Amino acid sequence: MASVDAIVAALYETISGPAGRPRDWERLRALFRPDGRMTVHGPNKDGGYNTRVLAVDDYIERVAPLFAKEGFFETELARQSEQFGAIAHVFSTYESRHAPEDKPFQRGINSIQLVNDGQRWWIQSLVWQAESEQHPLPQRYLKAR
Repeated sequence: MASVDAIVAALYETISGPAGRPRDWERLRALFRPDGRMTVHGPNKDGGYNTRVLAVDDYIERVAPLFAKEGFFETELARQSEQFGAIAHVFSTYESRHAPEDKPFQRGINSIQLVNDGQRWWIQSLVWQAESEQHPLPQRYLKAR
């Protein structure tokens, strides 16, 4: 991918779609470095947090059955980006819906770390956390890009 904007847009496009529509998993794999990881960080029943680190194929295995049954559309609401040389960090505020016309059922932050190998940008890691009562999204992360 030629730009950070293009790779972030492709990430959202690739995971979004109606129930039963197969996602382009090869495209998702192509966004990440081979050693890239996807990490979900969220509250557990004990009041603490769990962190689950997934390879891209682990993520696909986890969500494919869910996407077969229900739609999932994730869109970017706002973004804050930083770049130094061949590394970039994107804090991308998202909201998720089961259909484009539905009310969002979830919002949160995708923290995306990218690297450029001199040819293109790759996602090195993606860490996300959903908004909660304990951790509502701060206004500064809801401002337009």
